[in-house]
Order: sequence, then C-alpha cells, then structure tokens
Amino acid sequence: MLSTLSRKMLMCLTGLFLSFFLLIHFLGNLQLFLPPEQAHLQFNAYSHFLDGNILIKMVSYVLYASIILHALDGLVITLKNKKSGGDYHSERRGRASKWCSRNMGILGTLILIFLVIHCQNFWYVYKFGSPPLDDNGNKDLYILVVTVFKEWWYVIIYVLSMGALCYHLIHGIHSAARTLGLYHPKFVKWFKTAGIVYSIIISIGFALMPVYIFFTAH
Repeated sequence: MLSTLSRKMLMCLTGLFLSFFLLIHFLGNLQLFLPPEQAHLQFNAYSHFLDGNILIKMVSYVLYASIILHALDGLVITLKNKKSGGDYHSERRGRASKWCSRNMGILGTLILIFLVIHCQNFWYVYKFGSPPLDDNGNKDLYILVVTVFKEWWYVIIYVLSMGALCYHLIHGIHSAARTLGLYHPKFVKWFKTAGIVYSIIISIGFALMPVYIFFTAH
C-alpha cells in the first residue's frame, strides 16, 4: 500500500505530466483558429504525423497510464479525506484555493466524464472508426471536429468542462509546488500567479476552439 506521501507524490507527478500534455495539445490545436481551408489540410497532416510517429505512440502510453493513475489516486485521496472528515488538504489558504480544495473530487469527476465523451467523439472514431479522407489522403479529423463542434449542446458542455478544468489546474499546480518543496516563501506569489495564469490561458484557449468553429466553420 502506498503511504500518504507517496500518493501525494504520484498525484503530483502524474498531474504535472498531464498539465504538460495539455500545453502541447493546446499548441497543436491552435491550428483550428486558422482560416478553414488552411486549417482543414494542415490539421489533418499534423494529426497524421502524430498518429504515425513511434515516439508519440510511446508517450501516449505514458499519457493513458497517467490519466488512470491520477484518477484512481484522486479517488482514493478523496474517499480517505471524506472518511476522516477533512478537506482535500487541511492548509488554510485563499478563498478560491479552499473552494478548489474542497471540490477537487467533484471537479476531477466532471473532467473525467468529459474526457470519456471527448475521447469517444474524437480519439476512438479516429483510431477505430472509418472517418473520410481529405484531398491529401489523410484521415479527415478536421471534418470530424467541425461536425461535433457544430452541435450547440456539445459546445456548452465543452466550455463548462473547461471551467472545471481551470479550477482543477489552479489548485493542482498550487498543490504540486508544495509537494515538490518548491513553495518557498520568497517565491510563493510567483508560483501562485504562474499557476493561475497558465490555468486561465489553457482553459480559455480550449474553450474558444469549439466556439470559434461553431460560428465560423462551414
């Protein structure tokens, strides 16, 4: 059985890896903001490159393991804290941080549900379905993205999920810095500010993608 410290460290490391993946995923998906004609072929070529890259496939296995471990570890920690009558962390911090701390289990569950829906709509269909091919002979993931993002209800779910992700990231980065011993008093404001800025940029950036496509793509 893992000790409390080991569980916090596992949560920290998997969370940081997932945060890094979010950044890479975000940068790649910025191509969706290009003019539709350009985005169509460029995004498909990018997806085809990732799908055929051996290194990316190896990293993807680490990603899958990190998601599972992070979710299971979060569930165990949440259940233990509920059993003991405590919050996710017992430290007293700012209101936003304490709200995130008390609701990390709920936020994590909402994000996990969204992730399952998201993967089913995109990853599963791209990997195991029969999507059409574009003019270059690549699987037309862009058309799949446009089709899904043209559904208003999915856009709403996506935007709300990014709100949950934002709060989850704010607390997660804050907690990871403390777990790694980086939360020195001299740098406390810097870490807190950097975590908040990163969380807001990533979450708003992702949220704008379906909104942009909903109103612009044909």
